[in-house]
Amino acid sequence: MIPERLRQELEGRVASAVTPREAAVDVMKELQRHYGWLSDEALQEAAGLTGLSALQVEELATFYELIYRRPVGRTVLHVCDSVSCWSLGGETLLKRLERVLGVEAGATTADNAITLLPCSCLGNCGDAPAIMIGERLYGRVTPELATEILKNII
Repeated sequence: MIPERLRQELEGRVASAVTPREAAVDVMKELQRHYGWLSDEALQEAAGLTGLSALQVEELATFYELIYRRPVGRTVLHVCDSVSCWSLGGETLLKRLERVLGVEAGATTADNAITLLPCSCLGNCGDAPAIMIGERLYGRVTPELATEILKNII
């Protein structure tokens, strides 16, 4: 159940939006921040807050790669797998991250610290290959740089 303070904040966002659908992604992001991911129950809460159907909220949730419909680790590491990133070494970068973390893409480390997820595009094509850790974007990431970055967060 959503804490009352968060509920009031989200209701305010929905009320100030031009349409409830406009506020739906923000509502889902805040619920995800609170719960760690968007469970079926959280999805129902988002539907209740926005006045949208659960199906409409589900459609939005599954469209956005940064909305997680399954449990994830405390930190999510996205690896861009767009054409730009892939052509500039993205596959090698992903393999290094899998090896260093000891998980395959799509999985979470045994200690629940990091989930490694491919992402269709991080919008950083000019600085490919790119990764995003939490909300921080990194560009021109080599396998060696990725290893150094991970040393600072593991």
